[in-house]
Amino acid sequence: MELERKRTLFITAVASGTMLNPLNSSMIALALHSIQRDFQLSFATASWLISSFYLASAIAQPVTGKIGDIFGRKKTFLIGLGLVALSAFGAPLSSTFLILLLMRLVQSIGSSAIYPSGMALIREHIKERQASALAVLSIFASAMVALGPTIGGFLIVWGSWPAIFWVNFPFVLISFLLGWFMFPKDVKRDRDTVKRLFSSLDFWGMGFFAAGMVLTLWFLLSFDAKVHYLTGFAGLFFFGVFVWRELRLREPFIDIRIFKTHPQLTMVYLQFIVLNIFFYCLFFGLPSYFQEVLRLSVEKSGVLMLFMSGVSILISTIAGKWIDKAGVYQPIMIGALISIIGATAFTFFFPGASYLVLGVILALMGLSYGIGNVVLQVAMLRESPKEIVGTTSGLFQTCRYLGSIFSTIILGLIFGENISSESIITVGKVLIFTGAVSFLMSLWFSRGTLTFFRMKRV
Repeated sequence: MELERKRTLFITAVASGTMLNPLNSSMIALALHSIQRDFQLSFATASWLISSFYLASAIAQPVTGKIGDIFGRKKTFLIGLGLVALSAFGAPLSSTFLILLLMRLVQSIGSSAIYPSGMALIREHIKERQASALAVLSIFASAMVALGPTIGGFLIVWGSWPAIFWVNFPFVLISFLLGWFMFPKDVKRDRDTVKRLFSSLDFWGMGFFAAGMVLTLWFLLSFDAKVHYLTGFAGLFFFGVFVWRELRLREPFIDIRIFKTHPQLTMVYLQFIVLNIFFYCLFFGLPSYFQEVLRLSVEKSGVLMLFMSGVSILISTIAGKWIDKAGVYQPIMIGALISIIGATAFTFFFPGASYLVLGVILALMGLSYGIGNVVLQVAMLRESPKEIVGTTSGLFQTCRYLGSIFSTIILGLIFGENISSESIITVGKVLIFTGAVSFLMSLWFSRGTLTFFRMKRV
């Protein structure tokens, strides 16, 4: 009983911290109008609060994961919480938009440091029913993504836009106190060892990675307006320099060779990008379709979206227990197959359907995402070398942001200036394609992993 209580408190400490990134990435949506009005900004300028958060998170996740691997996961986790608390205090006091944007970046970096360290702590200290523990993290994250806009709406009515920053304090406090007492101490190193480890950090590699990521994402985000080809080429250049450098170093920031030596891990990353393209095409596209084409209120649109998000949350607990018993291969394939079935139903029956049919189709979508989200987290941890699990977990989250950004590009190209029933059918065809790609990836992943285990037995 005592061990089970400690396990619960340990997982709660990690989950209440790791949920801060998805919560803050989704809550801001309903606050943009108030911020735009208070600071007298254009919508394009105010929207940098969203874009900069994704950009900073995509870069900070693997960087802070690497720092946690070297200097200690507990320290990195608690420092990340401290940065979120700093932003929650400073943002409401911002006198200019530039200061608010800076506080938003601090919030992004802090919340990004929490996830890879939390995943590494779970991997290192939760040995029994690990998939179930990860399912709890998935439930918290999925709930915050789904409920973030609703929570943000209520908070803005209560305390205007500063309230979406204040709400972080209770979660930070719970996670910090539980983490302080429940997480084992990091391995203590003498001063010389710390200096050596610090000097071994590949700062140039981190810089090239950050430059490549910023420029490439800037290029991708320009697709809905004037395409910035120069930033695209510059991004590829910096990524090329990054790869060249990492292959030459003994202790690189990211060991590029891991993508060759661990092909299953590479496939997990690629499949996670595809999974999030699938999900965020729905998450970003459907609210606009409900309100502009079906003329539904914000409240009714939110209720319909809960069919997808709610089922995703519910299936996560079941998926964790299923994976603990059956392994990752079967859930990966079944989740991808359900996505194809859901996307096909979406394409042929969604436009003009009754609310009941809409709810059933969205529930299918949520079912596939809930399974895929948990099983790919488990697969990523199992395929990651233990000593760099913080870095690989950070890259895993970067794949989530890439998927969300690709989805906005796809929606921008399909919707254009007007959303219609025809355009939502086109979205459905894209979803069928991504579901099919995900299913083929799952077949390759299962085959490759089974071959590996057969060779190991021999």
